[in-house]
Amino acid sequence: MATTYDAMPKHHQATHDEKLVITASSLGTVFEWYDFYLYGLLATFISKVFFAGVNETTGFILALGAFAAGFAVRPFGALVFGRVGDLVGRKYTFLVTMGLMGFSTFAVGLLPGYDTIGIASPIILVALRIVQGLALGGEYGGAATYVAEHAPNNKRGLYTSFIQITATFGLFAALLIVLGVRSGMGEDTFAGWGWRVPFLLSAVLLGVSMWIRMQLNESPVYQKMKDEGTTSKSPIKDSFGKWGNLKFVLIALFGAVAGQAVVWYTGQFYAMFYLEKILKVDGATTNYLIAIALALGTPFFVFFGWLSDKIGRKYLILGGCALAAVTYFPAFHALSDAANPALAHASKSAPVVVTANDAECSFQFDPIGKNKFDSSSCDIAKAFLAKNGINYTNTAAPAGTVATVAIGGKTLTAPNPAEVTGADRATAITAYQDSIKAALTEAGYPAKANPDEMDSVTVVAILFYLVILVTMVYGPIAAMLVELFPTNIRYTSMSLPYHLGNGWFGGFLPTTAFAMVAATGDIYYGLWYPVVVAVATVVIGLIFLPETFRRNIDA
Repeated sequence: MATTYDAMPKHHQATHDEKLVITASSLGTVFEWYDFYLYGLLATFISKVFFAGVNETTGFILALGAFAAGFAVRPFGALVFGRVGDLVGRKYTFLVTMGLMGFSTFAVGLLPGYDTIGIASPIILVALRIVQGLALGGEYGGAATYVAEHAPNNKRGLYTSFIQITATFGLFAALLIVLGVRSGMGEDTFAGWGWRVPFLLSAVLLGVSMWIRMQLNESPVYQKMKDEGTTSKSPIKDSFGKWGNLKFVLIALFGAVAGQAVVWYTGQFYAMFYLEKILKVDGATTNYLIAIALALGTPFFVFFGWLSDKIGRKYLILGGCALAAVTYFPAFHALSDAANPALAHASKSAPVVVTANDAECSFQFDPIGKNKFDSSSCDIAKAFLAKNGINYTNTAAPAGTVATVAIGGKTLTAPNPAEVTGADRATAITAYQDSIKAALTEAGYPAKANPDEMDSVTVVAILFYLVILVTMVYGPIAAMLVELFPTNIRYTSMSLPYHLGNGWFGGFLPTTAFAMVAATGDIYYGLWYPVVVAVATVVIGLIFLPETFRRNIDA
């Protein structure tokens, strides 16, 4: 462990070489995040093209699941490429990861859909996402380590904050290109095939990124260590096979990164999916609102990175997690009121209540597409509500009770599968769904958010606040992770907790949260996931996480 603290830091002016390092590393990583995030932005289209063999609710959750698959393998990419980075060098490792990322993204743009090649389509899609995840698992640790090892000790938070911007810039770049293509060709064409264009454009970005990265030299700290023959011969064993280092890997994961991850993915992804899927804001408007919030909030990555050089990393990260835990529920309630006031009003004035026996209700998610949710009256009632993102509450009923849906003062009894079978059942279900739809319309539930009624300023303000929380926890995290571990195993040691946190705790957040919403009918229930993780991080971090901002990492 690096435990030597700096003397009084001297004034340091960034040299031309250092600026080149920051610019080249950051731009390359921006393009890689662009590739990775396109999938999340276009999940709605991807669910229709590649998961057409299942019902709509399951298809969307599966699409988010494939999105999460890329995150699931990131820790393994961290191990593979972290080891290579500690054995061979920082520069050449992230050239390889960039090539893999660019190829996989381009291939998604060419991949035939479910209607063309059947089940092979989603299988290949998931395989490409796995390659992307492995590549990204090796990219971030290399870029953060590379920049940190070029930075002066008293400006490490500031310098690495530019790497922290890259994820948001990558998302922002993806948003702009998606919006440009979408508006240029129109919604119908974009939905038909135009959504593939942003994936295909990654080939151009790959060429630019590779050229930029080729201009860089190896990290001077790593080169010195390599010249002296002091590199680790077994980075994985040295990182995780010795308790002295492993304990800091665990502390970093549970006392910092897990909370940072859920705050990040709630603020930049769950909020986006929530607007589009739950609040029924159209995709283009959602993208514009998110883009504005990101543009306003992005400079704060640098601000909090700079601030962490002055006051420390630990309490900024834990403070952001604590704020998120306290404010997420009121923030998302306010977001509902501002983005779709008609829906918010209807939910309060004419709440939807499902009365059924819980034992007869299925979990409203079927990953293999076999459950048609028509074998019980409860399933028939809830499936339609889940598909349409309608907020409802549950009231228990005795076994054998036929489920009902109450909307305001109107109660609708679901078809009883014991009494209707075959074609009659399908007809009865369709008629029942039409009656629910009519009752919802009569009660004021809108089919889509009305842009004229939306309080766009308030929506952007709430999204901006969520992004500020992201910058608060994410701006200082790279510097802290670099400072926790010694040079010879730094790439491997910092990459694993980062990608376990962001790949698993964060990457699975949209999928998990929406599955929680589908299962309970409560559109806010999914927020418990980030809140609980953030609270756990605050408690563990306060007790075990050391402050690192004055450490000398050159040793």
